[in-house]
Amino acid sequence: MKSEPRPGRFGPGLLVAAAFIGPGTVTTASVAGAGFGYALLWALVFSVIATIVLQEMAARAGLVTRQGLARSLRESLAGHWLAMPAVGLVVAAVGLGNAAYQGGNLIGAALGLQGLSDWDRRWWVLLVAAIAGLLLSSGRYRLIEKFLVAMVLTMSVVFLATFVMLSPDYFELLRAALTPSLPPGAALTVLALVGTTVVPYNLFLHASAVQEKWGSELATRPALRAARQDTGFSVVVGGLVTLAVMGTAAAAFHGSDVEVSAASMAAQLEPLLGPAARYCFAAGLFAAGLSSAITAPLAAAYAVCGALGWENDLASWRFRAVWLLVLACGVVFALWGSSPVAAILFAQAANGLLLPVCAFFLLWVMNRSPLLGEYRNGWLSNLAGGAVLLVTLGLGMVKILGVMGLI
Repeated sequence: MKSEPRPGRFGPGLLVAAAFIGPGTVTTASVAGAGFGYALLWALVFSVIATIVLQEMAARAGLVTRQGLARSLRESLAGHWLAMPAVGLVVAAVGLGNAAYQGGNLIGAALGLQGLSDWDRRWWVLLVAAIAGLLLSSGRYRLIEKFLVAMVLTMSVVFLATFVMLSPDYFELLRAALTPSLPPGAALTVLALVGTTVVPYNLFLHASAVQEKWGSELATRPALRAARQDTGFSVVVGGLVTLAVMGTAAAAFHGSDVEVSAASMAAQLEPLLGPAARYCFAAGLFAAGLSSAITAPLAAAYAVCGALGWENDLASWRFRAVWLLVLACGVVFALWGSSPVAAILFAQAANGLLLPVCAFFLLWVMNRSPLLGEYRNGWLSNLAGGAVLLVTLGLGMVKILGVMGLI
């Protein structure tokens, strides 16, 4: 008889939240608040709901099938003409997308270190990449990751406290959250907000992480219930942190001519921390960047190896080759980018464009009865997932048409 899952302090949901509360979130939310005030808050609310919907599906797939999401996709399409195109899209979307995302992670961590020293940012990028590479090579990154998550959560508490101290107009917050609008020039920022919250690689990471938290010796239904509670709580907390960053930036910068940079973002913390704001922000940004710089290549390796039918083993040379390639591409992207904030924002927007691809594949897997049996998607899950897919497709089309000069 399978046992019930024992209560845990935190599960994989917190890792998902910690992954998207990275330098991209801090930068993107600051840009959104500084440029558009509270006008884009609805996009954050949508992103949080979409994250909960999609991550619940990913966790359910992992717990029921006891295999990675990419491998489930591969098996569900076995013998179908879509198999090879799907595998190619997963490898390209997650692999290339994570390379761009990794560049933003490295830049964010480097900006944090640069806040403590005038050393050239490029050297900090190389140092952060070397640390991430050593941690991934050792396979013993979990203890260090817990420490980094604690640092990120500390920064989160500071942002939330700062936001409350600013005494925001809560009625205006509620109105903006429930009234979608797209001010001129906001399409890229909206895509970035979605891309920094609903991170495509988190779907693959979550499906694998839940299997480690809740092993096969546990009953499936109680494990699913625990995973849903963990996911909902963690993602909502992450959304509140992003709200705090956006709201603080709106109060500090909206309507002014101050350019959003690492220095000006650190100034957001001065009402609470005074001169120490620079150092606290630098430590938090470094922790967020390094934490994400570890999880992004790891998730890419899980996704690519699963899609190609390779072994998902940290010691496997193929697994190592994938994360090393993603890390190397991230370094090139980080060194090539001329504007740190622009590079981070572009990485988040790229994730927003890739999200519909991953959401489509996830919905495909979740409707396969031979794979999931009674745990396949019901009409409500399909309705919610389909709505997320349509909205992200629409946002992507708006951006593409804007680039083409058609709107």
